[in-house]
Amino acid sequence: MKNSEKTGIILNIQKFSIHDGPGIRTTVFMKGCPLHCLWCSNPESQNVYPEIMTHDIKCVRCGRCVEACPTGAITVDREARTIDRAKCNLCLECAKACLHGAISAVGEYRTVDEVLKEIESDRLFYEHSGGGVTVSGGEPLAQWEFVLELLKACKENGLHTALDTSGESPWETMEKVLEYTDLVLFDIKHMDPEPHRKATGGSNELLLDNLRKTAAKGKRIWLRVPLIPGYNDSKENLEKVARLGLEIEAEKVWLLPYHNWGSSKYESLGLRYTFEPTASFADEDVEALKEFIEGYGIEAGISSG
Repeated sequence: MKNSEKTGIILNIQKFSIHDGPGIRTTVFMKGCPLHCLWCSNPESQNVYPEIMTHDIKCVRCGRCVEACPTGAITVDREARTIDRAKCNLCLECAKACLHGAISAVGEYRTVDEVLKEIESDRLFYEHSGGGVTVSGGEPLAQWEFVLELLKACKENGLHTALDTSGESPWETMEKVLEYTDLVLFDIKHMDPEPHRKATGGSNELLLDNLRKTAAKGKRIWLRVPLIPGYNDSKENLEKVARLGLEIEAEKVWLLPYHNWGSSKYESLGLRYTFEPTASFADEDVEALKEFIEGYGIEAGISSG
């Protein structure tokens, strides 16, 4: 197989993105993530395989999905359509059969060439704005071989590249991908190991080690902090983030304030959204935290993306 024919599972390709690096960008969202952050607003990105989401408000209970399901996982009565997720084998036939968008498939196998063609269609916007392509997730390094070939193809075509990552990957893998990466958007959930483990299911030791190794290679780095009320918004934690940014010579720190916009997705996947923050942010609170970080001599910003 040619490298250009290598396939990856793509969650979404978002055009005209302005939050994932400089300029106007195309962001390629890869499916799959080894972390399971309690507040995750994109639970459909966690599994490294296509799956189904339901949209009950669109269901007309026509029964086409029942007929298409080979395992008998779907039933329809006068009140509702019900899916027994334990019986579902993820064949996606129900999504193909649904004419009303009440069941949809998330995750699509695409080749490097197919994704690159879509990226290239907006080259004019990149050239005029100083933009390019960003590969995000999920965790893009969960599909590192595909991401490597995609970023390599982008560089061969003269495009600026960015990698949005938590660094949850063996360094040997990440180092290969960084060879074709101009800018790294590095997520910092929490600076202390135990809170990080409790909220994400994984240690931050590997992540911080990979971050320092990335900096040692001279890569441009923006730190990105998903700002979660009562979890990582203390001045003690943000001081550590600021000092880390200075240590590795990061260009800036971006704060991404918590929102619950993705909570409805959990039910659509047959899951429960259990995260309840202890408080909420007012705009002036987030602005004050940004200024606090800037007080350490590093540029900071607030992103809604």
